[in-house]
Amino acid sequence: MLVKILQARLTVLALCWMSLLFTAQVQASCSAPETSVEDAALTPSQIIETVTVDVLAEIERHRAGRDDSADEKLKAQHFDCFLDQVDSILGGVVDFDWIALKVMGGYGKNASSEQKALFVETFRSGLVDTYGRGLLSYSSQEIVLLPAEPVGEKRKVTVRQLIAGDDASYPLAYTMGFKNGQWKVINVVINGINMGKSFRKQFVDASEKNEGDIDKVIASWGSGYNNG
Repeated sequence: MLVKILQARLTVLALCWMSLLFTAQVQASCSAPETSVEDAALTPSQIIETVTVDVLAEIERHRAGRDDSADEKLKAQHFDCFLDQVDSILGGVVDFDWIALKVMGGYGKNASSEQKALFVETFRSGLVDTYGRGLLSYSSQEIVLLPAEPVGEKRKVTVRQLIAGDDASYPLAYTMGFKNGQWKVINVVINGINMGKSFRKQFVDASEKNEGDIDKVIASWGSGYNNG
């Protein structure tokens, strides 16, 4: 259920987290993208603004490079390369480790280091796939960056955007934390839905269903994205 919510309502969310450099050619491998958000001097608001502008331009480049007449294998290769770039950029903007461990909550105390690492990987892969697909369905919405709150000495701030479409507008609130000299996204609230809490509830429900078996929870989490 949560996966469907992500696919239906978080399509635009991904656009604000990514800055991609993707070739217009279909290649067997992807070169590492260059991103403009790694400057430690950028404020949280500037980071969100920069990746938004960059990714809107990149979506058009990716669409222009797509060949719908190509065979399925070639199209899949093209999309996989696109996802690799998405993953590379998100890794510099989103604190996946912190978010995933918060999602595990108290269950993480009983998990081994290997299980924690596997869940982080599964969690990240699922989000990247969902957001990558969402990127390609972005069309005519207008993304408005709202006035930034003063940062000062704060180590946690909120950056707000408004996604304005023809029929409705949706507020986005990015919680960004400052750690190791960098600002990173640690939570998102979209149209009143706190995604951190939603993911946490999903993990708790899966743990109860699987009687606390962390391995089964992780496996079901991954299959949920794949089948969503």
